[in-house]
Amino acid sequence: QVQLVESGGGLVQAGGSLRLSCAASGIIFSIYHIDWYHQGPGKRRELVAGITSGGSTRYAGSVKGRFTISRDNAKNTVYLEMNSLKPEDTGVYYCNAAKDYSYWGQGTQVTVSS
Repeated sequence: QVQLVESGGGLVQAGGSLRLSCAASGIIFSIYHIDWYHQGPGKRRELVAGITSGGSTRYAGSVKGRFTISRDNAKNTVYLEMNSLKPEDTGVYYCNAAKDYSYWGQGTQVTVSS
């Protein structure tokens, strides 16, 4: 059974930082491309960062320079380091693992107060 479990969300003031984790089980984690998505209140889910199996990264323009995605294949975990948080970063953050199939976690809530 494949599971992706996000954690690390919470309430933070603008300008603060959080580190999200996405722990995977039931897949050969190292061969999967992992993305983080953000869904703001009343908005659709949007890609914020991704990391390939080889470690190449990509970022949405809105988070470039503020967020950093990384992976630890030994721990089957991907991280999203979020700095200089803004109120518009508020929402639920989901991780997605993709190769032949695509899997989603349940999400973790991030709230940034102004």
